[in-house]
Amino acid sequence: MTLESFYITCFLVGFLLSLVSFLVQTGHVHIPDHGGGFHMGDGHAHGGHLHVDHGGAGHSDSEAARAAGVVSKFNFSTITAFLAWFGGTGYLLERYTSIWTIVALVVASLMGLAGATVVFWFLAKLVQRDRTLNPADFDMVGVLGRVSSPVMFQGGVGEMVFSQDGARKCAAIRSDDGSPIEKDDEVVVTRYERGIAWVRRWSDLAGMASSQ
Repeated sequence: MTLESFYITCFLVGFLLSLVSFLVQTGHVHIPDHGGGFHMGDGHAHGGHLHVDHGGAGHSDSEAARAAGVVSKFNFSTITAFLAWFGGTGYLLERYTSIWTIVALVVASLMGLAGATVVFWFLAKLVQRDRTLNPADFDMVGVLGRVSSPVMFQGGVGEMVFSQDGARKCAAIRSDDGSPIEKDDEVVVTRYERGIAWVRRWSDLAGMASSQ
């Protein structure tokens, strides 16, 4: 096999596999999963919550990494991108220039790494966007907050501040058990209805848990 054939083979394999990978990730092609087949995980990240266990056993390490918003640098997409850019650059240099073979190999390798880096950056942004738009990130039940405006009487409305999805927010609150809640008390959201967070003191819940 000549160097031209080697480069063009790398390009064709990388390009075709990259195309398939792109179509799968954008939803244009679906790969059936019959129990042990390939599938993309859709884990949930629950920032700012007291409960974090919404998954079951059997998730792969790649699914866990995706759930955490992490993309491996060495994955199917980056490898195929490297092959495509490496092969395409090497073929053009070998066919249309007269530079040394070793120089062409180095340049082709650098271009392959550049292509893989671009794909990695795109995938990292895509996974981060999926994580940011995950509805579970905005689930109020279980959120821990601090009271900024007290609930003075049963049925009264106060306010709490809390952190969720990396941002500081505030919400209207009512006491879930009807007892007054003082300013600066730490509270946990037990239910969320019509824009109102029903809360209980964290100390009360912790005391109940320790007594059981």
